[in-house]
Amino acid sequence: MAKHAITLYTHPFSTYARRVRIALLEKNLEVDEVEVDMAARAHHREPYLTLNPYGRVPTLVDGDLVLYESTAILDYLEATFPEPALVPPSLKDRALVAMHMKLCDLQFTRPGGLIIFSKRFVPEAKWRLEEMAKAKREIEKHFVILERQLEGRTFLVDDRYTLADVCYVPFVEFMPLFELEPPPNVKAWSARLLARPSSLATKPAH
Repeated sequence: MAKHAITLYTHPFSTYARRVRIALLEKNLEVDEVEVDMAARAHHREPYLTLNPYGRVPTLVDGDLVLYESTAILDYLEATFPEPALVPPSLKDRALVAMHMKLCDLQFTRPGGLIIFSKRFVPEAKWRLEEMAKAKREIEKHFVILERQLEGRTFLVDDRYTLADVCYVPFVEFMPLFELEPPPNVKAWSARLLARPSSLATKPAH
């Protein structure tokens, strides 16, 4: 595995950091990983806030470049290390990958994250049930659209594994927490994503 002078600030329970770790494995890249002690709230204190003023992970540092949004990091890694490719060669398919990455965050990880965070880290007595129910309905609506888009396909774009699929992996990992039955195409696609070696290697322990 090739080692590069890049530092990734991460945490094993971070769904967004997992996206980046998956991409690094798919590209056979090794970087310096620094685990941020989120239990001790180190992400909300200096010196970390100087790097990432939003107090989140991941953060990637490459020389004087500091990136702290997972999709921006994924795009940067793809541009810097284009082989093996995680985007298709055609401009149209690249645009579709960008669209799916954006839609993943708008229509899936935003509502899904509410449910995942609540059920993993918040006592049940403090769950915001009305908001969680609304989030579940949003996910169901998104899955109906994904089901049509996945018809006859192995992956979302160009029938190949791309950054669009990478973005979904950490969140479909927690599908059981949504307490819904995904439609068949979505279910089969999710299983394919989770079976990849990069997904298995980055699966959270809890």
